[in-house]
Amino acid sequence: MTAEPLRFEIDNMSCASCVGRVERTLRGVPGVSDAQVNLAAERATVQGGGAFYLSKALTEAGYPARRDTVTLQVSGMSCGSCVGRVERAIADVPGVISVSVNLAAETATVERLSGSASFEALSDAASRAGYPLIRTDAEDAGEATSVSDRRAVEAVSLQRRTILAGVLTLPVVLLAMGSHLVPGFHHLIETTIGRQANWLIQFVLTTAVLAGPGRAFLTKGLPALIKGAPDMNSLVALGTL
Repeated sequence: MTAEPLRFEIDNMSCASCVGRVERTLRGVPGVSDAQVNLAAERATVQGGGAFYLSKALTEAGYPARRDTVTLQVSGMSCGSCVGRVERAIADVPGVISVSVNLAAETATVERLSGSASFEALSDAASRAGYPLIRTDAEDAGEATSVSDRRAVEAVSLQRRTILAGVLTLPVVLLAMGSHLVPGFHHLIETTIGRQANWLIQFVLTTAVLAGPGRAFLTKGLPALIKGAPDMNSLVALGTL
């Protein structure tokens, strides 16, 4: 299957001879199989070649490609390895010149050739890697979700899940480790509810923790592990399971 051609905008063209020089410049870039330039639209359509090298060649020829920078909000990152995967996924999108991901701010700053690397293309690439994007640039400010607001909501949700996990886990700790605090506690358990019932209660409660408040670790960590790109969620998922 032939790859989708890269389309982007070019400055400083004024006549047909400029078009010829730009096309020759683009076709001289390694990996480019074809290049067509539209003077009226000031756009180039290129088959093959990397955005960085195309931009560099055009700048040296005196016809710089227009660039723009977009800031995107990234969800699902938890560690440094996530940053690397997001950067590699976005960098592979045709038209992307450079990308820098900030884990603390949960953002990706993407420099691209103007007219290329649409949000949909960037989002698809990041989503395939397991890290969906949310547009935060000014033109879509009405649709963007505030990072601080989202973190506040996540903090409340995390607090609730932590409290629920604590409530479910406390009986397990008492049943399993109570004899370390109170001598003879395990004899009391065996003579009242019985050993089998004790084990069953612990099993039910720990399963509830994993399936309820701890589910996020499994739903994020296991798919990452299956893809061969484990993260901190994968470590927690493996350890708890």
